[in-house]
Amino acid sequence: MDWIRFGHPHFLYLLWITPAFILLYIYAFRQKRKAYQRFSSHHFFQKLTESVHFGRQKAKVILMALSYTFLVLALARPQIGTTLEMVKRSGLDIMIGLDISASMLAEDIKPNRLLKAKHAISSFIDRLEGDRVGLIAFAGDSFIQCPLTIDYAAAKLLLDSLDVDTISQTGTEISQAIEIAAASFNQEEDKYKVLLFFTDGEDHGKRAIEAAKAVANQGIRIYCVGIGLPNQGTPIPLRQSSGEFRGYKHDRNGTPIVTKLEDVLLREIVQLTNGNYYQATPGGAEIDRLFAELAAIEKREIEERQFTRYEDRFQYFLGFALLFLVWEFLLPESRSNKPTAIREEI
Repeated sequence: MDWIRFGHPHFLYLLWITPAFILLYIYAFRQKRKAYQRFSSHHFFQKLTESVHFGRQKAKVILMALSYTFLVLALARPQIGTTLEMVKRSGLDIMIGLDISASMLAEDIKPNRLLKAKHAISSFIDRLEGDRVGLIAFAGDSFIQCPLTIDYAAAKLLLDSLDVDTISQTGTEISQAIEIAAASFNQEEDKYKVLLFFTDGEDHGKRAIEAAKAVANQGIRIYCVGIGLPNQGTPIPLRQSSGEFRGYKHDRNGTPIVTKLEDVLLREIVQLTNGNYYQATPGGAEIDRLFAELAAIEKREIEERQFTRYEDRFQYFLGFALLFLVWEFLLPESRSNKPTAIREEI
């Protein structure tokens, strides 16, 4: 329901107390009726309980429950959307591909390639306004971690959950990530589509160039941010879940595996798709340049219906809570007593 929201939704959990309270009253009421029935044959007891009005007792409990319910709703701070407008926004569809292969654990860029890439992606998402963003994780296999969305907080949450253990198939297959990303875009458009890779460029599939040529015809621009150092090989450290170092990754012959940034392939991919290549730096200047370049691209205009203003309406709920509370206080629990008649019986 877009027309209503709560400023403090965590207070709504207190509503679970209401059914518990009602169930407890039902149990107590039944016990009271059983006790009453045991003594109902005694004439004197009937005289003493003539004033008991079980209907009013039930009504008072219902009023207390309603008062509590509306009080909780008031604490949750309900807000009603008062203005529905057609809002125009402009933006691109941006699929971000994150390399989560084992080579991304190399520490030639601190703290390691994967953490550096995730930080850069998070920084990039923080700057978006109106663009739809999605996430693709790839290694030896690829999958969509987050479809295109304008919910940037959800995208960042899903980004944080990615790790090298997310995909069990080893290796790196960039071509498959390109194909999956292309299929996620609107096939009826031939522009407004950007594929952004954060990777060290190591590719074991050797089909990335063909895949890039295919998506270039669909109006998809590919940009790559190279993560790592291109001039020297770096071993891949292995660590416990606690972060404790336990050695380096080896091949079948026991030789340490070294990895380096393969930027030649990445540069060729972006050239084929009218994109650009950036190398990651410790200060993140590449994100500034990347964002500036994307800002200059023509963007799609989209009309959306939005509630543009929400106003607090807790006062009404608080008013009802007080109304039911006063009603419960003023409602007598019993009928008028007849003490004179009882004394005469005695």
